Amino acid sequence: MSEANGSPGQDRMETLLRQLTRGNALFFILILGIGGSFQNGFHIVGVSSPSPFIQSFINSTWYERYGELPPPQTVTLIWSAIVSTYAIGGLLGALSAKFLTGMLGRKRAMLGNNFISIVAAAVMLTSKAASSFECIILARFVFGLSAGLGVCIQSIYLAESSPQKIRGMVTLTTATFTSIGKLSGQFFGLSEILGREEHWNILLSVPACLSVVQLLVLPFFPEAPRYLLIEKGDAEACRKALQSLWGQGEYKQEMEGMAAEQSVVKGVRPKSLLELLRDRSVRWQLISMAVIYGCTQFSASPTISVFSFDIFLKAGIPREKIRYVTLGIGATEVLSSISCGLMIEHTGRRPLLWGGFGAMSAIQVFLTITLNLKDSSYWVPYITVVLIILLIISYVGGPVGVATSLSTELFIQSYRPAAVSLMSFQRWLSFSLIGLVFPFLIEALESYCFVLFASVSLLGFLFTFFILPETKGKTLVEISEEFKAITVCGKSFSEDEPVETKL
Repeated sequence: MSEANGSPGQDRMETLLRQLTRGNALFFILILGIGGSFQNGFHIVGVSSPSPFIQSFINSTWYERYGELPPPQTVTLIWSAIVSTYAIGGLLGALSAKFLTGMLGRKRAMLGNNFISIVAAAVMLTSKAASSFECIILARFVFGLSAGLGVCIQSIYLAESSPQKIRGMVTLTTATFTSIGKLSGQFFGLSEILGREEHWNILLSVPACLSVVQLLVLPFFPEAPRYLLIEKGDAEACRKALQSLWGQGEYKQEMEGMAAEQSVVKGVRPKSLLELLRDRSVRWQLISMAVIYGCTQFSASPTISVFSFDIFLKAGIPREKIRYVTLGIGATEVLSSISCGLMIEHTGRRPLLWGGFGAMSAIQVFLTITLNLKDSSYWVPYITVVLIILLIISYVGGPVGVATSLSTELFIQSYRPAAVSLMSFQRWLSFSLIGLVFPFLIEALESYCFVLFASVSLLGFLFTFFILPETKGKTLVEISEEFKAITVCGKSFSEDEPVETKL
């Protein structure tokens, strides 16, 4: 009896995994990931480990030039520039993605982005020999530009290449590779690997090796099938691309869904960012993604990986054990992201979102309590570590993974590149603000800052539970209609739709 009860879900999972492994899709996802969001994850945490060596390099370089050591404020300013220019580059990269994917296509845009990463690595590697901290600043900016572009292009490319039944599972791998990149950055940053003074410039250039791999292998994969049919009108190339990625078959249902979407956008040129913001027909999609991304970014969890050392130090964890705790958190992120990918097509998007936000809100309340009681007993700091791990599981296994999938699911072809660029811009802007504000919040509010974050998580729970429609198993046209039906106090933001701009 138990086998019968468990068989439908198990059969569904086996069917999904079978479809995922029929063609070259797994290898395709891997190649896109190592040149896309992996690089962003690595660079986010990779700069943390060598920070004392880089600041020492700034001191020595300044002394060589001017014959005196720089004031501490100057070193702090230069170090802040090294950290912050990465986010500035990411912002510009996210805004450029819509233009480049439209002009070059998804495949050639991703290939071109690899050259940007390789150039950044070359500048970083020569910075030590050139005795130039300016080269580090420039390299970090270019790395950010490449990461901002890469994540956007990867998200669009995956969404336009995946079958409807496993669309969420495939697009969620963007978040998985971000987590793998973070874990890799922490691993390579260990003193036993590359986290030594003589190797810091090599450590920060590691992701470019994977850019070279993607540059060599990606040409053997097809362009995105949805792009080929809807924008290029080439049904035969679309079918061949689907067969190459997902195995032999006619893919009649998939191509009919694309054809229905093509009829909706036929004669309509891709939207610009400004046109997207002014278009009332997608207002609820934009509001939904703004709220979800905002609550995801400002729920404290993203800051834990960046400021984990300070958080655990304040929690009372011994300094010598912190690096191993952060490695454990990195591994937890990867496992949680993979688990979310396996569950998303079974449970749907909404339960993972409201469940994740709700759990995060409750955990952050308990975190506030344990941080205030850290001196009451030796075991309380370790309870704090367990709560932070649970917070990461709830965050990565829910909001962060699902948000990545939703940003590509809520918009039809003519809106998608602009929407993904806009959401990525919001993510990078939030990341920049968090980097500036979070240290001051810790200083001013100490443990009570998690009460603020719990409130943000609660807002995410309420919005996704009461307003957000489910998108699992629906075509992009059906999803668009679901959002048009949303009303608040009898008023729909989708009324008075604009006249489409023709070619």
